Amino acid sequence: MSVAPAVSDAVSAHAAGRPGVPRHVAIIMDGNGRWAKKRFLPRIAGHRAGAEALRRTIRAAGTLGIDVLTLYAFSSENWRRPATEIADLMGLLRHYIRAEIDELAKGGIRLRIIGDYRRFEPDIVTLIDDAVARTASNSKTTLVIALNYGAQDEIVRAVQAIAAAGIAPEAIDPTTIAAHLDTADLPPLDLLIRTSGERRLSNFLLWQAAYAELLFVDTLWPDFNEAALTEAVADFATRERRYGGL
Repeated sequence: MSVAPAVSDAVSAHAAGRPGVPRHVAIIMDGNGRWAKKRFLPRIAGHRAGAEALRRTIRAAGTLGIDVLTLYAFSSENWRRPATEIADLMGLLRHYIRAEIDELAKGGIRLRIIGDYRRFEPDIVTLIDDAVARTASNSKTTLVIALNYGAQDEIVRAVQAIAAAGIAPEAIDPTTIAAHLDTADLPPLDLLIRTSGERRLSNFLLWQAAYAELLFVDTLWPDFNEAALTEAVADFATRERRYGGL
């Protein structure tokens, strides 16, 4: 995917205060394992390279003026992976939070978590809670990490909360459900990107993606960078969003 001059102009226009860049972008960060396999490396090497791609993408989002960046880091289905790989992922999560929290805080980035991350080991939960609290007053960019997240589970939890609140069935509408989702305090999703060439949502932001623009790219996640995100934003700028209208 290349960026035509007119599309590049659309991205530049947003930087000047005109429309062009999505306010809320979500990414399914896929391809770490395949990246490692192509290089005859263990899967954890792919996950480490993916963490570097994460750093690049967060910086790029801020540069492009994206308000909210939501990343699918660990799904509720990922527990099915081998115990050794899960342990490696948890270790990488610990390292990432400890290594990056100062940078996030200084950069004005607010960290939010969606999903049932309290299933993780207590020390990880504490690290996450501390990081969220430390960045709560930041306002430049909101970084949302989906941990032990599944969209179907999210919707079930929302319905359960609505039922527990005693809301009459006839009073329930899409606004009611949206208000009980993990993303209730976030702007609507504009663009959802999946890397690695797969063409499915894999139980990610199913409700929120109803009118989001979808973009599937062949780039493996560890190779994703500022240029790739810029191209994705440029592609978004060319799309006509009608929301069911004409």
